[in-house]
Amino acid sequence: MSGTEYTASDLFVERFPDQARIVRIAFTNAFVALGVGALFGVLQALHRTEILRIVESPTYYTILTGHGVFLVISFTIFFLVGLYQWAVTDSLGRRPVDMRVTWTWLGLMSVGTLIAAIAILAGFLDDPPDVLGSELSADVLFTFYAPLQAHPLFYVGLVLFVVGTWLAGFDWFRSWWAWKSDNPGERIPLPTFMVLTTMIMWYISSIGVATAILAFILPWSLGITESLNPTLTRTLFWYFGHPVVYFWLLPAYLLWYIVLPHLSGGRLFSDPLARVVFILFILLSTPVGIHHQYLDPGISEGFKFIVMTNTMFLLLPSLLTAFTVVASMEHGARQRGGEGTFGWLTALPWRDPAFTGMALAGLVFAFGGFTGIVNAGMNINYLVHNALWVPGHIHTQVGTAVALTFMAGTYWLLPQLTGNRLVGRSVALFQVVLWFVGIIFMTNSMYRGGLIGMPRRTAEPQYAFDYEIGVGSVTELDVQLALGGTLLFISTLLFLAIVLLTLFNNDSEPIVDGTIPPALSGPEDSPRILDDLRVWVAIALVLVIFAYAFPLANIVSRGGLFGPDISPFPVVTDLASHPVTVDAVLTLQHGVATATALIT
Repeated sequence: MSGTEYTASDLFVERFPDQARIVRIAFTNAFVALGVGALFGVLQALHRTEILRIVESPTYYTILTGHGVFLVISFTIFFLVGLYQWAVTDSLGRRPVDMRVTWTWLGLMSVGTLIAAIAILAGFLDDPPDVLGSELSADVLFTFYAPLQAHPLFYVGLVLFVVGTWLAGFDWFRSWWAWKSDNPGERIPLPTFMVLTTMIMWYISSIGVATAILAFILPWSLGITESLNPTLTRTLFWYFGHPVVYFWLLPAYLLWYIVLPHLSGGRLFSDPLARVVFILFILLSTPVGIHHQYLDPGISEGFKFIVMTNTMFLLLPSLLTAFTVVASMEHGARQRGGEGTFGWLTALPWRDPAFTGMALAGLVFAFGGFTGIVNAGMNINYLVHNALWVPGHIHTQVGTAVALTFMAGTYWLLPQLTGNRLVGRSVALFQVVLWFVGIIFMTNSMYRGGLIGMPRRTAEPQYAFDYEIGVGSVTELDVQLALGGTLLFISTLLFLAIVLLTLFNNDSEPIVDGTIPPALSGPEDSPRILDDLRVWVAIALVLVIFAYAFPLANIVSRGGLFGPDISPFPVVTDLASHPVTVDAVLTLQHGVATATALIT
């Protein structure tokens, strides 16, 4: 690893005060979104389980949309840009070339979030105002594709936000180019390498959602075009929809590779393996999105099978990460006196909330990876696709591997960004463990509920039939889900309180070691081609063309660019004007009932 070795007195805020301010603002935006999203999360848990209902069920979908957008877009990506700003500045040891660019991308992201948030939160109003000729509302969930339609301002906010992230990446590339001209022949410092490769993946993948919004969905919501091809927009969304998971995850990887070995008391096991992992995400993360569309009509089974095969290759970077990070932790533990096959585990610094939070997050990530294999398999996916299993998976991955790592990382970074001592280390330790316990309860309920067919994305999962459950009862699952959601909410409040108190704890000296030691196997042990990013971009684009050219051509040839007409949900049918249809439905219902009686 490129030497970023400083003494404890060389705090980031003292070396780069203006950059520390940028990071603090980005983190503040992230944590505001975290608080709102967590509130919406516990309201969902209590509403679905009928333990506490303070809104009508139609408003549940406003809460569901806010929970998704505020947490998986605003919280995660604002934290990412803050962390990456720190990583690039710290590892290159230099400020951005032009701070005006830095403030511009931060401003674009903030304004975009505010506009999208206004459109979402208007859903709580009994009589939302008309803006630009249509009612202000955006109950479209995180997966904001047709036929659900939001107010145009929602899409405008998303566009500004994404453009802001693109500009942030340009800012970081520009810093690297300037550093490179001053340091010819030097290897890219590992933290900056991770940032640049993440952004390459983001540029390639976010083109899909940008095309979907700018070319189809935004004109449709403005009334400029009358229709769109729903299969095309769904495919473009999922072209971005799976890589975005890695956009959330790779900042957690950065903390696991850079900070966790140091907290363990040792050094990163292998810099070259870390570089290979991030290169693999450039290559493999985008040509897999159609695996979210196994149940969609309009895409042939052959294309879906190819994508399933591609998805299985994504296990490789995760397994390499598990090996490298655990090996680094073991090295650290043995430096601290740990011995034996498993005895070294007891020598790890379990009383450090930053270490324990990241370690528990990694443990949950491993379990989430196994359930991801289930989701990736075509046949088993048919069973769980629209069931509560899928939210269980995303809460183990993004909701814990990412969120808990970000919280733990904050406990290590915040003193360096503020110059203040972390408040309540023992409370912080309790907070990360409480999150771990809460997610175990909640996801256990979600996974098991999904296996017996409980649906996701609904305020009324019970409908009017009973579930046959092998172990326990539906009531027990509901209690676990509500308990887990409540514990997670309490944990979030504790985290936000610790952060807030630390920000105002300005008469204290921080106790933090910001030193990042070099890796046991450094960049000199890896081939230089790993740093030639142009090669990997070219290969990634070829793989994307192979994976998507034929499916997209097939979709457009059958449905057209703007497709058959489609109306936004909710679809209202005037039954009184369709007596024949009513008769047909009643006849069909009678037929089904008769056939069922004969069979049973």
